[in-house]
Amino acid sequence: MKIDLTDTTASKINKALVQGRRAIGTPAVGMVLTMVIVTDEENAYDSIKAAEEASHEHPARTLVVIKRHARTPRDRTRSHLDAEVRVGADAGTGETVVLRMYGEVSEHADSVVLPLLLPDAPVVVWWPVEAPDNPAKDPLGALAQRRITDLYTTENPLVELEARARSYAPGDTDLAWTRLTPWRSMLAAALDQARVPIVSATVEAEADNPAAELLARWLEARLHVTAERVVTAGPVVTGVRLGTENGEIVIDRPEGPLATLSLPDQPSRTLALKVRTTSELIAEELRRLDADEMYAIALRGEATKENPSDV
Repeated sequence: MKIDLTDTTASKINKALVQGRRAIGTPAVGMVLTMVIVTDEENAYDSIKAAEEASHEHPARTLVVIKRHARTPRDRTRSHLDAEVRVGADAGTGETVVLRMYGEVSEHADSVVLPLLLPDAPVVVWWPVEAPDNPAKDPLGALAQRRITDLYTTENPLVELEARARSYAPGDTDLAWTRLTPWRSMLAAALDQARVPIVSATVEAEADNPAAELLARWLEARLHVTAERVVTAGPVVTGVRLGTENGEIVIDRPEGPLATLSLPDQPSRTLALKVRTTSELIAEELRRLDADEMYAIALRGEATKENPSDV
């Protein structure tokens, strides 16, 4: 069910949500968090679709903030808010409110979003594109326990990565880091099996890949070695090599969803290591809303003396 509201207010949107729930016969609110998506019109559809798919695992109220550019001089002076309320089958397992902001109201999006947050529920803010320089100090980011960005959507990801390292605050995370979870899990399992000191590390990936840089920094911090960066044709991360006195531990994925794991004095084995969808990445991030300490370590390249198998 969809309800369109023109030149509306947060109060009217809340009433429309109640009206929509009653109309579909589910007056109770069974959602566990509020997700705020800050995007543009071009990327709104894909972002909403990913959030709705993730809501099957994490029922949420999704607030989509779209700041519209003025097309005429009148638009620049006229401040108003349009909304589209979606409930039931049109909103996954939660609720979706698309907020289109015009004029001055777009500069105060937090004042619109605040009355629409679920009471006593965590808030997650996701910028699919064009994240602020300091997400924690952004007016919308300040409302959230978790702030999700994506270095893959930036023009200069490695430059932006350094900026994220400088502005990091507990609760920040990035989908470039989330994409590495299968790699980190596989490497941790390999280290548990090998039980030998690591003397070198190499990360192979396409040029300027932010996930590869985070992976290299994570290996350096966890294993206390210098990780060599090797540029390949891609796509994304294609291999990791860990040198030991007995030979190399190698995870190789030149292309496709399968990788080859090789350990010294053991036969090679084939493992699943596919590139995951955005909805899968978002669903993973919503499973834990506390500070991601491993991301902070990888982002800043901070050394740690903890067990390397602890991912």
